[in-house]
Amino acid sequence: MATWRLRLGPLLFLTFISAVQAGTQREEPLIDSVRTALSAAVHQSGPPTLVHADVKAVNAFGQWLTQNEARLDKHLQRRKSSPTAASVANVAIAAAPNSSNVAPDFLAHELANSHLRREFLQTVWYESQRAGLEPSLVLGLIQVESGFRKFAISSAGARGFMQVMPFWTRVLADGDASVLFQAQTNLRFGCVILRHYLNVENGDLFLALGRYNGSRGQAPYPNAVLAAQKGWQ
Repeated sequence: MATWRLRLGPLLFLTFISAVQAGTQREEPLIDSVRTALSAAVHQSGPPTLVHADVKAVNAFGQWLTQNEARLDKHLQRRKSSPTAASVANVAIAAAPNSSNVAPDFLAHELANSHLRREFLQTVWYESQRAGLEPSLVLGLIQVESGFRKFAISSAGARGFMQVMPFWTRVLADGDASVLFQAQTNLRFGCVILRHYLNVENGDLFLALGRYNGSRGQAPYPNAVLAAQKGWQ
């Protein structure tokens, strides 16, 4: 999929940019724990291994996964039939060397089959729990930020599912922003960044969400994320 994205040319690139609703995270000094966690994320790949404390936790996760697989499928089907999604798909079909391989993935926003959706949701659960966040909040944020597009790029340059700004990789690693198109790395960055902002704002979710989007103190973005979160609870 990554190679397809690079081959689609400027028209599809601009289509992706116009479809993303993201502000600009601002570069700020980081406490050591956040710097360490984010640096570790750059070097970790592959789906996480989930460990549950007991049978009750296993059952709770299974129920959560089943419910949200259905919700995600429904959401992607709605996006699939929207004019924006159709435009993206048509450009992909026209521009790609092998359109028969590309079209289904772009129509489904890179979550084309049940295996990919399940792996994505497992990673959301793992990374949100690891950061002490509600999975529903993370899913709501992803819905608003990228519309569940793995390769989304905003007009400000934010990347991936959680629209992480490239400066994070420059500050914390070797500056290779392409790692933000890796699902787990992107989700790790996004979750730890949001947790950091919650700590900075003394637990005030409204202000933390605004800071995440670069619109601290303004209502539209936090309200949009909190409204989207309700659909994943």
